[in-house]
Amino acid sequence: MTLIDGKATAEEYKSVIRQEVAALTARGLRAPHLAVMLIGNNGASETYVANKMKTCRDAGFEATLIRYENTVSEREVLHKINEINHNTEIDGLIVQSPFPNHISPQKINEAIHPAKDVDGFHPVNAGRLQQNKPCYIAATPKGIMQLIERYKIDTQGKHCVIVGRSNIVGMPMSILMSRNAKPGNCTVTVCHSKTVNLAQYTLQADILIAAIGVPEMITASMVKEGAVVIDVGITRVPDTSARNGFRLKGDVKFDEVAPRCSFITPVPGGVGPMTIIGLLQNTLLAAKHAIYN
Repeated sequence: MTLIDGKATAEEYKSVIRQEVAALTARGLRAPHLAVMLIGNNGASETYVANKMKTCRDAGFEATLIRYENTVSEREVLHKINEINHNTEIDGLIVQSPFPNHISPQKINEAIHPAKDVDGFHPVNAGRLQQNKPCYIAATPKGIMQLIERYKIDTQGKHCVIVGRSNIVGMPMSILMSRNAKPGNCTVTVCHSKTVNLAQYTLQADILIAAIGVPEMITASMVKEGAVVIDVGITRVPDTSARNGFRLKGDVKFDEVAPRCSFITPVPGGVGPMTIIGLLQNTLLAAKHAIYN
């Protein structure tokens, strides 16, 4: 079994990004600038955003945090997004989810200009991905593909089973894994919370991607010997023995599944660090006007 080290891989990619940023500024151009909007005081979101901001600055980016209370109106958020869309000094914008109930994720995602949508959630970017055209690929799927490539995992003709159908991970992963590319060329099955007899499908997987958000849902009896397992889930589970009162759990019951695998990602330290790298890469593309001129 080989442990896929997302943290170490992310450091390698960050070094390359840092060099590209240094080359830009050496030519008298400004560093890429990412704006991150955080609404409310969700503990997990606070952690994710802090990691994103730190990684941005480590890579030489400029990073701006825009904070709102839970009570902010949807109209005010949309107004701010429109303002950033027209700010030529900001290359990319993300709005950290989850949002308060009175704010529509669809409206937020559609309000961000496709050229600044470095999360890859706008329908234009999602549509261009479907048609295999240049676009911003959602950061988590992009990071997963780079891990697969980095570890030289063979995908040609393999059966990839994805558990989870979100627009953030599951659906874009299904496109990336099935397209005629390397990595790619898989036969893909997408399962979800309403799939009957889930194990019937996961046991067929040469490559299993768990992205359903249910801690330790995937057990050893659901994974065939030698499978590649990519665990996208990350949930805070209460644990009184932990210093901060919780532990992070993935969608895969790691200790019992890992011995059956050829490759597996841990939680934390697997997919998470590469998600931030995907975000930085998209922002760098935006700064260079590489997707939208």
